[in-house]
Amino acid sequence: MPTRNKLAWFETCLGQYLLEREQNYYDQAVANVFGYHAMQIGFPQYPFLRTNRMPLQFCVAMEEGAGVRGAPDFLPIETNSIDLVLLPHILEFSFNPHQILREVQRVLMPEGHAIIGGFNPRSLWGLRGLFGSIEDNFPWRGNFIARPRLKDWLALLDFEITEDRLCCYAPPFSQEKWLKRFSFMETAGDRWWPFSGGVYFLTAVKRVHGMRVIKPEWKEVRAARRGMSPISQKAPKPQKFTGDTCGNEPRRAARSRIGQGGD
Repeated sequence: MPTRNKLAWFETCLGQYLLEREQNYYDQAVANVFGYHAMQIGFPQYPFLRTNRMPLQFCVAMEEGAGVRGAPDFLPIETNSIDLVLLPHILEFSFNPHQILREVQRVLMPEGHAIIGGFNPRSLWGLRGLFGSIEDNFPWRGNFIARPRLKDWLALLDFEITEDRLCCYAPPFSQEKWLKRFSFMETAGDRWWPFSGGVYFLTAVKRVHGMRVIKPEWKEVRAARRGMSPISQKAPKPQKFTGDTCGNEPRRAARSRIGQGGD
């Protein structure tokens, strides 16, 4: 998809409507993700990572203005080195979205976060996307991916979905007056038609099998506690002395032997 086509669309009323809501979501979604390295794939013109506090933030894209020039399906990034990856509308405009997800899984550190934004095909936006062959412009020519399918792809790569959100419930009108007239749908969408938002956001965490906090088993803990406890023994009984406790008994025995002529 040509960059000029995308940027021109985001300057339209509908594009501004989408951009405002997506920026608001990303602002709150990335603010509390901690680490050292945060990476945005695509759209270097828009600072979707602006509220994140990681010391190193950069954008990977083929367009001018990207901090790192590279294709999303072959990221020039070291394995297990990124704490947060942001993918705003990257998968639906790629010929190989599976490869992009594999690359994201590769570069993410264990327990790293991936936040994916995509157009929902099961919405009014998706219905308009069916006529993409007529509207040869962004975003209607994209291959919109359904949330359940994307969740399955992520599960196969050992990702765990931790958040699932939607927005843009108003019909995708091109004119501002119609967008304003249907703005009530935005506030009521989460309650009355929660699955029909035009855009979804999935937050996924990379899990690594076999990595867990090592804790002792309860049986081992009990055994260790028994081993550390003092051995229970009966206290020795006090010795009883039949003679004089001051040492006079040995002296009397010696005198008796002397009186009898003993040594």
